[in-house]
Amino acid sequence: MELNLAGPALGAASLFIMGAYYPVVIWGEYWFSERVWPLFLIAGAALIGASLFLSGTGCYLAAFTGAVNLWAIAEIKEQARRVRDGKYPRNPRRRYD
Repeated sequence: MELNLAGPALGAASLFIMGAYYPVVIWGEYWFSERVWPLFLIAGAALIGASLFLSGTGCYLAAFTGAVNLWAIAEIKEQARRVRDGKYPRNPRRRYD
């Protein structure tokens, strides 16, 4: 009986990618405000588009990372709300309206 390790590897990679984006969203909102969302849109669309031309594990990882980038758009807006509510620190060098 052969074990297929691709499934657990993709699961671990998915958890790593999602975990890596948590501080990226916080950092992006802190330094650039929620106006950074177009970068996540471009990166997400590019990665999902690239996944159409890849095969195997690279295809899955590119598509998943692209989807996480698109999810980050909603999350960055939520992060801005959390900053406005005082749950996260404001950047003292930035003006808030």
